[in-house]
Amino acid sequence: MSNTLLRVYPSELKLPFELKKANSGCIELVNKTEERVAFKVKTTNPRKYAVRPTSGIVPPGGSCGITITMQAPKEIPQDYQCKDKFLVQSVVVQEGITNRDIVPEMFSRVPDRVVEEFKLRVVYIPANPPSPVPEEDEEEIADSEIDHEVFRQSMIHPASRQGHTSGSQPSYDEEVSMVNSEVAKYVDENKKLQQELELLRERNQSFGGFSPKFVLFVFLLFVLVGYLMTGRKV
Repeated sequence: MSNTLLRVYPSELKLPFELKKANSGCIELVNKTEERVAFKVKTTNPRKYAVRPTSGIVPPGGSCGITITMQAPKEIPQDYQCKDKFLVQSVVVQEGITNRDIVPEMFSRVPDRVVEEFKLRVVYIPANPPSPVPEEDEEEIADSEIDHEVFRQSMIHPASRQGHTSGSQPSYDEEVSMVNSEVAKYVDENKKLQQELELLRERNQSFGGFSPKFVLFVFLLFVLVGYLMTGRKV
């Protein structure tokens, strides 16, 4: 079997195999010469396959793609082995010959005519190869990502979440400034409380150790006397 006119690629016809579903494969014919080459594709099981195109002419240095479709299989063959074969015949033709002029007699072996033949066997391949990553692993990865997202959201400052809900999310610098202002406020209030406590202690000592109730009673008495005196003047 010689192969000097057309290069057939690939050397095997690999077809995806799937029950009750038709699948296709492709082969490519490349003209290796400077002549016009006619081809014809034959198969050992023509009822099982549809070939497009079955014949044609490849220009010098050109190529032609052929699609082969297998009918939907009804059962799985033993060990996925297929005994079907294809035959690609090629012959040099003269100028002026078109696809319509191609007839079976052109590929008959006669004196002074070189007819080359290339045989391809059919190889079944899985239509849906298994995924390299198991589905369970993908689910575990997805769950871990969700848990991480929930944990990250729970660590966000409440003020930041409130700002995000209202449409304005404060930045990190703004949050630090707010915290610093709150701390300064608490420090000032603490200082004021300490100052008031010192004043109360001084007042208690100035009254010679009198009890707070006695001091309060004297203060209210002065207020009442002052009110009465003011009312009399009016």
